[in-house]
Amino acid sequence: MTFDDLGLLPELRRVVREEGYTEPTPVQAQAIPLVLQGRDLLAAAQTGTGKTAAFALPILQGLKPQANSSFSPARHPVRALVLTPTRELAVQVEEATRTYGRHVPQLRTAAIYGGVPIDPQTAALRGGVEILVATPGRLLDHVGQRNVALGQVEVLVLDEADRMLDMGFLPDIRRIIELLPVRRQNLLFSATFSDDIRRLSGSILRDPATVEVAPRNTTAEGVRQIVYPVDRDRKEQLLAHLIRKQDLRQVLVFTRTKIAARRLATWLERDGIAAEAIHSDRTQPERTRALEAFKGGDVRVLVATDVASRGLDIEDLPHVVNFELPFVAEDYIHRIGRTARAGAEGDAISLVCIDEVDLLRGIQRLLKRAIPWAVEEGFIPDRNAEPRPVHVRSSYSSGGRGASAVAGGRSRAASGRSARG
Repeated sequence: MTFDDLGLLPELRRVVREEGYTEPTPVQAQAIPLVLQGRDLLAAAQTGTGKTAAFALPILQGLKPQANSSFSPARHPVRALVLTPTRELAVQVEEATRTYGRHVPQLRTAAIYGGVPIDPQTAALRGGVEILVATPGRLLDHVGQRNVALGQVEVLVLDEADRMLDMGFLPDIRRIIELLPVRRQNLLFSATFSDDIRRLSGSILRDPATVEVAPRNTTAEGVRQIVYPVDRDRKEQLLAHLIRKQDLRQVLVFTRTKIAARRLATWLERDGIAAEAIHSDRTQPERTRALEAFKGGDVRVLVATDVASRGLDIEDLPHVVNFELPFVAEDYIHRIGRTARAGAEGDAISLVCIDEVDLLRGIQRLLKRAIPWAVEEGFIPDRNAEPRPVHVRSSYSSGGRGASAVAGGRSRAASGRSARG
């Protein structure tokens, strides 16, 4: 199948060719015809599968007949609203939509999000915008100040809806939906079809078509996963050792908290490894500069929390490191989905101490398989180390070889190393 087979207008096919795309991804091939038919859609796809184009291209096509060159803001009402969980994702979705629509210049796009001054966004909204990409909180701020009206929205997109639920945006989403016309098209995109997502879709979508291009709770095929057991107070040293030994470049490292992200980035900098932290306490310009430095190779390691990392669009990201395992097993899938995108390959490394054995078991139970493990010489964990309690949503009684390796200490680690030859 090619993009010529999807029923797109010549202007959109032209920009797709100019961007170097020849064949649609599975989610694009399935979703674009359904959106063009006006169907509500519930779509699950792994990160990096091209879902932005899957809704942006048909939305642009649907709005084109109403496009006009009038200077009057009243002639450019918001007709498509895309809600995203983070500012980074809002920026990326708006930029991609503007790129796909460059041959339909009459359709105006804008992104509004928190963490930056509101006045430039107000000016853009009052000038007229057909396709608006927004984070829920900042959108409600603009609604409260009467900077934007949502009474003519024809299409609502919830992008990465699972993350919006995780971040507690459901009340804001419901407030926004109350401001929209009852008759509209609804598109919900999520990394997984969790029970919460199915409940949300049932309350918003009408007779939706379903697109699921990856089985529930699976990881991309190109991700090489590995666990390194290590004592909790030697994780920084092991991370620095692996970066230098394997000459790792562009390493995205996950921590659970912004405090841990700051501390780890500072530690790596002092150890001579260029690193930046990205988390919710940093301003949007600071986060943008850190991301650009990472993409450009000036920064070797980007340390991020789950919230700050959501929506990061980094092409060809080769390495993801779980410095701390997430409390929620599904977040492990989101994290390692940052690498091996669009058919590429990548490494997902987890540094696991004895405190995290139950978290590792939960991840392996979710994946329905054990994650391979390796012991780095000089970093064999202390078999007599006492675990500290870790409070998680649920505990698991079964796991795999990786969890056993961490819990078993020196003797099991050594036997695992010899077994691999």
